[in-house]
Amino acid sequence: MIREGMFLGDRYEVISKVGTGGMSDVYKAMDHKLNRPVAIKVLKKELSEDAAFVSKFVVEAQSAAGLSHPNIVNVYDVGDESDIHYIVMELVEGITLKSYIEKKGRLSFKEAVSIAIQVAMGIEAAHNNNIIHRDIKPQNIIISRDGKVKVTDFGIARAVTSNTISATAMGSVHYTSPEQARGGFVDARSDIYSLGITLYEMVTGRVPFNSDTAVSIAIMHIQEDMIPPSRFVEDLPVSVEQIIFKCTQKSPDRRYQNVADLLLDLKRSLVDPDSDFVQLQSSLLDNPTAIMNEADLRSIKERYPELQDDENEDIAEAGYEPEEEPGEEEEVNPKLDKAIMALGIGAGVIILIILLYLGGSAIGLFKFTGGGSATENQSGRVEMIDLEGKTYDEAKKLLNDMGLGIKQVSEEESDKYPKGYIISQNIKKGDYVDKNTTIEVVVSSGATGILVPSVEGLDEQAAINRLSDYKLKAARDYKYDENVEAGQVISQSPKADEKAKEGDTVSIVISRGKESKNVNVPDLRGKTESEAKSMLESAGLKLGNVSKANNSEYSAGTVCKQSVAPGESAKSGTAINITISNGAGGHSFSIVVKNPGDASGDTYEEAVLKDANGKILGESRNGKWGSSFSGTSETQVVNLTVKYDGGKESHKSVTLDN
Repeated sequence: MIREGMFLGDRYEVISKVGTGGMSDVYKAMDHKLNRPVAIKVLKKELSEDAAFVSKFVVEAQSAAGLSHPNIVNVYDVGDESDIHYIVMELVEGITLKSYIEKKGRLSFKEAVSIAIQVAMGIEAAHNNNIIHRDIKPQNIIISRDGKVKVTDFGIARAVTSNTISATAMGSVHYTSPEQARGGFVDARSDIYSLGITLYEMVTGRVPFNSDTAVSIAIMHIQEDMIPPSRFVEDLPVSVEQIIFKCTQKSPDRRYQNVADLLLDLKRSLVDPDSDFVQLQSSLLDNPTAIMNEADLRSIKERYPELQDDENEDIAEAGYEPEEEPGEEEEVNPKLDKAIMALGIGAGVIILIILLYLGGSAIGLFKFTGGGSATENQSGRVEMIDLEGKTYDEAKKLLNDMGLGIKQVSEEESDKYPKGYIISQNIKKGDYVDKNTTIEVVVSSGATGILVPSVEGLDEQAAINRLSDYKLKAARDYKYDENVEAGQVISQSPKADEKAKEGDTVSIVISRGKESKNVNVPDLRGKTESEAKSMLESAGLKLGNVSKANNSEYSAGTVCKQSVAPGESAKSGTAINITISNGAGGHSFSIVVKNPGDASGDTYEEAVLKDANGKILGESRNGKWGSSFSGTSETQVVNLTVKYDGGKESHKSVTLDN
C-alpha cells in the first residue's frame, strides 16, 4: 500500500496522490538522489498479480523510455518493490486538455491549432522512433502552467514492425480509429485520426460520435459520417475544417500519410486560415459504406466486455447484416446457397426492367425532364428526398427545385441535430409525391437539456462561476469534511453530465474543513517531552514549540511550563508550546526587600529583581518590607529595584555566592 512519506527504491519519497486511472494511480514524489520532484505511476494492487497487466505496464515504460522530446512526458525510471510496480516520470504541473475544454466550453481555432501543432510534434517524435501511441485523446494531453503541451500515457503503445499490427489493445472509443475499432492494421495514420477527433472536440466542445454504448460508438467510427464542425461553429475557418476532414477519413489511405504533412497544413492554417489549400482525395461524404461482418462485430464487442447481449438488437436495427463465417471447404452453407439464388433472380429482374425501359424510351413511352436531380415518374410525380439533418433554407431550395413546397409545423428538442436543422418530415424518403405538394417538417429547437458540468473539487466561487457559464444557478450548503479542504465543493446534484434545463438550480455542498472541537488541555508539567507529545495527541492537540530554561521546581528533562494552563479549553488541533527544565543550575539566591531608610509606612509600591542580562527573576507589588525573592540565576550579579513613597526608587546590586 502506498502511503505518504514512504520511499520507493530508497530514493523516491511519496508526497501526495495526484490522480488515478483504470490501471494505475499517480503520485507526486521527491527524487532525493537528484533533488527534483517527479511523478510516479503505480500499478493498482488488484492488477499487480495479473501477469498481462504487469506486462502491459512494463511495455508503457519501455515504449516511452526511449523518447525524449519537449512535447512528450519523459520517463526516468521503472521498478518494482514488494509487489509494487511503478514508473517514474517527469512531473508536469498543469491541466489535462479534456479538463481545459470542459472549463472553456470550446477553444478558438488559433488556440486549438496551436495545441494540435504541439501534440503533432510529440507524436511525430514517437513515430520517428517507430512507436505508435494508439490512445491519443484529450485526457492524455497535458497543458503545463507555462503553456507547454505534452503527450503522456504510452500504456497501449506498440513498436512498429514489418508484421501486421492487430489492435488488440483499444484506445478510448470516442477517439479510436475505424481500423482499431474493427481490430485491423494499425499504423501512424491511426494516431492522426485520433488527433483529428481531438481537434474536432477542441473547436466544437463535443465529440463527433456519441451514444449510450461503446459498441454503438465504435460502429459510428466505422460506418457513419460526422456532422461537419462548421454546423456548430459559424466562424470556423475552412482550412481547419478541411484538416479535420482529412485526418478523420474512414480509409487510412485518404488521411495524411504522415505527421509531417499534417504539421505543414496546421502551420499554414494559422497564417492563411480562410484558404482552401487542404488537398482531400475525396469528399467526407464520398467514403464507401463499410460492410461489417460477424467477425468485425465480435471483435468490437470483445474489446468492450461490459456490454450486454441485448445490444445485438441495436446493431440489427441499424441495418448491419453480419456475414456467416466460412466453414470447411467440403461443406455448402445453405444460407449462402439461398443468397446466391436470390441474387440470380434479382439480377434477372433488373436486366428485364432495363430492357423494358430502353425499349420504352426508344418509342417515346418514357420522357426526361431537364434540370434538377429529383427522380420523376411517368405520371409527373417526384421521388421524395431525405431532408433530415439539413437546415430549413437548404431543404427549401432543394424542394423548390423539385417543384415542391415546404412548411415548418413544429419545433422539437433534439440531441442529434443542432437548433435550426430538420429532424423529421411527413413524406418519407423514396415515396413519390405530386408536384406542388407542401412537405411538412419538424425543426430542432436544440438539445433536450444542458449537460451539467463537473464542479466537484473547485473552490466555491469558481464552481458558481462555472455553473453560471452554463446558464445554471447554484444552491449552496455547507458541512464539515476532514478529507476536503475548506471552501472546496464536496458534491453536487445533479451529477456531472446529467441533463438540466437552462436556469435550473444545481445544489452544491461546500466543505468547512475539519470540524474543530473544544478540548481540555492536560497537565504536562513534570512529563518528558515524548510523554507530553503523546498526551497532547490523545487529547486532539499537537505539540508546538519546545524551549528550555533553568527551573528548580521540576527536574531536568521534564516540562516546567506550558503555553495554555492545565484544565483550560482549546480547539482541537491547537499547538501547545512547552518549556523543558534544565534543572536548578546557576546561582541560588534569597533576597530580602528592606526599607531603604527614608520610606514611610510598612509597604512598598513595587519590587523587581533582575539578573545582569535584564531577565526578571521575581517581582511583587504592594508588598510589605521584609518580604523576599528566592530562586536561581544564570548570572552571579542581580539587581533589586524598589519603588515607594510617590515614585521614589531604591536600587541595590547584589553579588550572589557560588
